[in-house]
Amino acid sequence: MAMSKASQKSRRAHARVLGWSLAVILIGAMVAPLSGYLYVAVAPAAYAQQTADNWEQENPRADTWGSARRANEGYTSASGPYVVNELIINGGENWRNLRNGPVASIMPWFMAASLLVLGALYLIVGPHELKGPLSGRKVKRWAGWERAMHWFVAVTFIILAITGLSLLFGRAVLIPLLGYQGFSVWAEVSKWLHNVVGPFFTVGVLLMLLTWVRNNIFTKTDLEWFKKGGGIFTGKHVSAGKLNGGEKAWYWFVIIIGLGVVCTTGLILDFPNFGQSRETMQIANLLHAVLAILWIAISFGHIYLGVIGAKGALEGMTTGYVSEEWAREHHDEWLDEIRASGQGDAPEPDRSPAGGPAHGPAAPER
Repeated sequence: MAMSKASQKSRRAHARVLGWSLAVILIGAMVAPLSGYLYVAVAPAAYAQQTADNWEQENPRADTWGSARRANEGYTSASGPYVVNELIINGGENWRNLRNGPVASIMPWFMAASLLVLGALYLIVGPHELKGPLSGRKVKRWAGWERAMHWFVAVTFIILAITGLSLLFGRAVLIPLLGYQGFSVWAEVSKWLHNVVGPFFTVGVLLMLLTWVRNNIFTKTDLEWFKKGGGIFTGKHVSAGKLNGGEKAWYWFVIIIGLGVVCTTGLILDFPNFGQSRETMQIANLLHAVLAILWIAISFGHIYLGVIGAKGALEGMTTGYVSEEWAREHHDEWLDEIRASGQGDAPEPDRSPAGGPAHGPAAPER
């Protein structure tokens, strides 16, 4: 019995040693590479001299390539808008490292974080349910041409998002799935769709700017809406006009960042024969990629709230009408305005068993 206890004690000791060893190995594997940065920070001059000495010893042609990369102007017989008399252009390599480095490795996490937050919001808070029964009375919210414009922009946005992400991450994500030949075909299709659909999408967003700008001016009501978080976490009613503070913030993001930067840089890339320099194209490409991914990440929230988070909102963009109860709970100030003007109502439904007059006051037709 004593030997058994000793054996168990020995095994536990070995397990602890093994556990600590694995921990030291894992921590060392993560921390050890940082020592190089520490050394450079502590002794930058010594590091620079050592690097130069090693470079001269290991690569005797360093001076030759260094001279080639100094952008000394030479001569070329080639012609074209982007042909320059330089052997090596450092800007292209810098652009490539940024695009395939931070942009391709960091920005996807914004989309993942957006989906995780929305998933947690759904599990913790859930969709907003109307507190009372529906009366059947409807209120007109969007005209037919407004809905057509919205869905045109939505569909073209989805096409651009899919094709743009395919072009940016296709080599890492799609080649293992489709193979080189399959991805080559899809990449050609994606490039063509992205270039053709982009200008039409830009026109759609510009129409949204002109159509809805008067509905998206911030007011004191919106400030109170933001202070109360739109009632998302409390479930309490928060007053709003035709559009609440969150919808207005989304609108101005689409206009300022979307139209002002993403669409503008897209046009610069789509039509390169208007005197843009190579550096301008490179900067436009990076801005386009980074802010487009951010746009996609934020759009997940817009889609979630419109389809799942606020039940009844999608009906407004599909039929043009919303229930009176939904309008009262989400946009009470707007409902009071149209009630005072006598506009925006749908015909009162017939709820009598024999098809006689409906109960309650009839709403005027528009």
